[in-house]
Amino acid sequence: MKVALVTGGGTGIGAAVARRLAAEGYAVVVTGRRAAPIEEIAAEIDGLAVVADTGLVDDAERAVRETVERFGGLDALVCNAGIGGGGSLRDLDPATWDDVLRTNLTGAFLTCRAAIDHLAARRGSVVTISSVSGLRASPESLAYCASKAGLLMLTQCMAVDHGPEGVRVNCVAPGWVRTPMADEDMDVLAERLGLDREAAYAETTVDVPLRRPASPEEVAATVAWLVSDDASYVNGSVVTVDGGHTPVDVAMVAFGRASA
Repeated sequence: MKVALVTGGGTGIGAAVARRLAAEGYAVVVTGRRAAPIEEIAAEIDGLAVVADTGLVDDAERAVRETVERFGGLDALVCNAGIGGGGSLRDLDPATWDDVLRTNLTGAFLTCRAAIDHLAARRGSVVTISSVSGLRASPESLAYCASKAGLLMLTQCMAVDHGPEGVRVNCVAPGWVRTPMADEDMDVLAERLGLDREAAYAETTVDVPLRRPASPEEVAATVAWLVSDDASYVNGSVVTVDGGHTPVDVAMVAFGRASA
């Protein structure tokens, strides 16, 4: 049986990844800072829940250690744990900056560092969950964008360093996905614009070619492919799951609307 560890596996994309990998025959361990969500997912998929803040050295090492002790090894690591955190240079609290970078970027580094020998022993695979916000700048999202951009380069550096050991490391960069965190963002936008949540989702995806947000399951399907043998020569790649968001030339969007 192959073994997967999914950080931030209690809700949203992480939960969908855990379910997908379990359905494909993996023994799955999910981590998170809150016990209830990860225990619910672990019970559903007959996996293991480990309460851990992977932005802390001891917690990251313990999550990997408990995975290996329980299931005997590690084949796939999905670094999904992440938080938001708004603010521009003038108003971003340095404590928020530290928390976002520690969770979104340092957490992936620490978990991969703890896992690399186990992954190399099985010629395993890592998938990090970044964002299109790591590829394009967003308003008042300084810490979040910086952390996700850093995660892209962390991914590619690990791919270069550990590819010779047979460890593949790739990144998924989603656009808007219907998750609890995105719902919160939509509620904020909806309040500002006098809309409801669904109208806010429509507003944020009006210029996305597919005209909708993704589901967590669509992102999970891409993750499952990247850790599978079907992607055996894919290494150091950044795969966008964004409905065509990133190719759009924003300076030309008005022309498209005018011709519609």
